[in-house]
Amino acid sequence: MRTLDYTPRHRWDDRLTLPHGRVEQVVHGSESWKQAQTGTLSVNDYWDDVAKQLQLSQTEVQQLAHDFFSGDVLDQNLVGYTRELKAAGYPIALLSNDSPALLEKLHHLQIADLFQPLVISAFIGVMKPDPLAYQTVLTQLGYQAKNAIFIDDMLANIAGAEAVGIHAIRYTGFTLLQQTLSAKLASFDTP
Repeated sequence: MRTLDYTPRHRWDDRLTLPHGRVEQVVHGSESWKQAQTGTLSVNDYWDDVAKQLQLSQTEVQQLAHDFFSGDVLDQNLVGYTRELKAAGYPIALLSNDSPALLEKLHHLQIADLFQPLVISAFIGVMKPDPLAYQTVLTQLGYQAKNAIFIDDMLANIAGAEAVGIHAIRYTGFTLLQQTLSAKLASFDTP
């Protein structure tokens, strides 16, 4: 998922007379979000904290939760490519810093089946770039770091993967990823 349209988020900033980006900072930058991502705070308590910080009613925060993600789009090219790689025999894992709500979202999007294992930080208690997050996926895959490739759009997470010896590719767009990953896979043994 990628946020392509920030307008719904900016509308909330405008509605609350806040500078653009402030609502996003509360939703994805607050301490309660970090706690939800490590499983130490429930998703409901996290949204209660967002409501408190932004001085919203329960009805308003539910609407915010809906609107906030309405500009997000599933990258169908990436999904299709992932399905091709899986069909070719490559194991595909997901390591995500997120709350338990991501699991339901992946099922709703009908892409949960792409990943085995599917590792969400809230279930393991640590987030990328903590080395334990990467080690958890490697253990579940039964792979050594040198035999794995990690893809992420955040430099800190790339550095975290490389620090434990995993080959890493920074995601900056589908076409470049496809080219870079194809070249990298060609240097590995056949799945």
